[in-house]
Amino acid sequence: MSDKASIKRLKLTTFKLRSLLHITQAINENLTQEELLERYERILKEDLSIGKLILYKLDEEWKCILSSGITDENQKNINVEEELLSYDEISFVSSSQSSTLSNYDIVIPVIHNGKHVAFVIIGDIDEEGEGISPTIKHLNFIQTLSNIIIVAIENIRLFNESLKQEAMKKELELASKMQNMLIPHTFALPNNDKIHITAFYHPHLEVGGDYYDYIELSKHEIGFCISDVSGKGMSAALLMSNFQANLRALFTHEISLLALVEKLNDRVLHAANGEKFITLFVGKYNFKTRELEYINAGHNQPILYKVKEKSLVFLDKGCVGIGMLDEIPLIRKGSELIEEPAKILCYTDGLVELMDGRGISTETSEIEACLSNDRSIEDNIENIIKRQKILEDATSIFDDISILGIELF
Repeated sequence: MSDKASIKRLKLTTFKLRSLLHITQAINENLTQEELLERYERILKEDLSIGKLILYKLDEEWKCILSSGITDENQKNINVEEELLSYDEISFVSSSQSSTLSNYDIVIPVIHNGKHVAFVIIGDIDEEGEGISPTIKHLNFIQTLSNIIIVAIENIRLFNESLKQEAMKKELELASKMQNMLIPHTFALPNNDKIHITAFYHPHLEVGGDYYDYIELSKHEIGFCISDVSGKGMSAALLMSNFQANLRALFTHEISLLALVEKLNDRVLHAANGEKFITLFVGKYNFKTRELEYINAGHNQPILYKVKEKSLVFLDKGCVGIGMLDEIPLIRKGSELIEEPAKILCYTDGLVELMDGRGISTETSEIEACLSNDRSIEDNIENIIKRQKILEDATSIFDDISILGIELF
């Protein structure tokens, strides 16, 4: 090999190494996508004298992430699916091609793990001087450089996506903690010679749309409720938090259940703009009169079990769900006289809506069987949880599950 050829080859190698070094340094400096593309463009335009350059990258769909030297916007409108996916190798564009692609000279596919991930399309290459154009000599190098750039940009995207997911995860964890603060813990529920209340809460996702509560209305009267927002996720959790604040502000000894439901309906309509609704069971119990008053607003029917009579009563009197209609046309208040020890089991639909081989099952027979005995309401709920395999991550469960159990002595 002559000295002249050796020097030429050395210059070529030096150029390639220098270019790769600059790009590698840029990647190590954690530059943004825009800054990496700027350096990439500079190498192709200034060092290789490429006049027109366009770079398409595949994310969820094909997007043009870089265009340079193109004055006619129509020349950017290349249909990648139809015009480029057939290119598996570096190819010259045919002059007879009657598409936007004919405005360019060369297509360079970037393939990673056997899949097209990008296309570099160049035009107006430097063809002055004798011999082969310097650009054409560097096509394989351009392909290698493009591959490095595309992989680096994809890593940036994945890293940013992971940061967003981590931030979202922390936000959901915080929302879950705040939501748990709104729902009374079992140790805070009454347990005395008149009444024993226990509960179970199991959100399907980080945040849920279920809610239950207990409120001491007076010395001789208590209020309780259980409810469920239509839908799932953050929007359901936010609406439920708003509902909890309204219910606690409105539910007093003085207000009737009828007026309470009407006011709650107005508040939910205002908060949800008719996009969601809430099912609600709300009750009052007076220790002196032993009268239970309730309204079931579209909720799963709680079960009242009278221990001595060994009888089950479904608490079904009420109305449509809260927030379904501007005005609720008819509200029926239910009433039961509790003259003997009794248990009340309230629950949300996640407990009974289970997936089986035939679709969604809504059987309550399991719950009825677990309740129909003289054991404590706490034992009954533990038995339900065990038999339904709720804490075993059963695939049949696809919704939030809340249970409120009340034992009256």
